[in-house]
Amino acid sequence: MPTIVPAATRTMLLLEVFARERRELSNSDLARLMDLPESSCSDLLFTLHEMGYLLRTARSKRFYPTARLLDIAKEISASDPLFAVATEACELLRDKTGETGLCGHVVSGVVHVLAFAEGTHPLRYVSNVGNKIALHVSALGKAELALGTPEEAARQLRLKTMKQIAPGTITDLALLEVQIAQAKAQGWSWVENEGFDGLSAMAVAGYVGDQPLAISVAGPTQRMLAHKDACLQALKDVQALVFHARDGAAPPRATGARRAATAKVTGPA
Repeated sequence: MPTIVPAATRTMLLLEVFARERRELSNSDLARLMDLPESSCSDLLFTLHEMGYLLRTARSKRFYPTARLLDIAKEISASDPLFAVATEACELLRDKTGETGLCGHVVSGVVHVLAFAEGTHPLRYVSNVGNKIALHVSALGKAELALGTPEEAARQLRLKTMKQIAPGTITDLALLEVQIAQAKAQGWSWVENEGFDGLSAMAVAGYVGDQPLAISVAGPTQRMLAHKDACLQALKDVQALVFHARDGAAPPRATGARRAATAKVTGPA
């Protein structure tokens, strides 16, 4: 009968601690945070350091993960067909708009970034595969929630504490429900200065197989507002290529001039 391997559990817990703390940590710091004897923690750190998964500062002897784990995760993800679909969708959005394209999905009240393609402007939004975005400030998250029922949207929003992150952050559940209902009615979501002052994003959602996903373009608010129609058209075009409705039908294309469908975002950085 399979049993839990304590060493594997401790390794994953250690990485989760680094992800949460986002700083260099000493052996004593990690032993305290993981509730482990310092001797056991020291052996674990030594092993991961020798394998190249941790670096150690020369003077303070504090540890922090190297990029090796991220490189391995990227290699694993690259073999996932869903990752390939998400990456191509992001690249199409970037090519059509010049803004950063993102693809993500909602997991336990948080938006996980599956793929992104960095925008072409000097001033642009930057993300990483595996990043987590607070659901209540995410255009990706709100677009995906709009696919389901209001009850499920409210349940997901209640899973995490909704903090005031930026001037436009909405923390009132009733107002968020109205925002998601509007996204459902119009077919797309928009957030403005909600997750970061001066940053806006627009998103649409659909299904790849049975997996609900959302795609978005994100960039400086002033530039996004100036090219909002072009960004929406690009999202609708890519949505029609990538997603299908749950009943198997393709989502409808947005109407608009062909000129708008191929417009590039060329506003000032």
